[in-house]
Amino acid sequence: MSVETNINYTRLLEVFTGLAQATRCLRQDVAFCEGVTFHQFLVLDVIAKNRELKMADLHQHLGVEKSTTTRLVNPLIKKKILRRRTDPDDLRAAYLGLTKKGEEVHKNVRLCMMDFFHKVMDNIPEKKTENVLASVNLFIGAIKAYAKQSACCK
Repeated sequence: MSVETNINYTRLLEVFTGLAQATRCLRQDVAFCEGVTFHQFLVLDVIAKNRELKMADLHQHLGVEKSTTTRLVNPLIKKKILRRRTDPDDLRAAYLGLTKKGEEVHKNVRLCMMDFFHKVMDNIPEKKTENVLASVNLFIGAIKAYAKQSACCK
């Protein structure tokens, strides 16, 4: 392994560490807006985009285990942000949708997120914005491509 490769790996580790630290607030189970965590917002956002979604399909949209999906959804149902509807043809299948309250919470949390993103983007020079976003998406794609075949990320 060349010295240059070691330097690149060291820089990559610094990038991963920096991302993990910078996004820590989004990974915690602490409510950040309207009593909703970031992961719960992702649930609301996916359901809002689909209008109604089968509970069994939600974990695939989120990229998490079914048990994690249940853990995220149940408090939202208890708060009457989400409604669960049982499929009359398959009593094991449940569909999730936003309640009126859920639509309002989703809208407010989305506005909160947009404000957060706006403030983040204020720290990136306007001329570099597109390159930064394209590079981060390329980086995420590379991680996902490897994670599909790697036992360490499953």
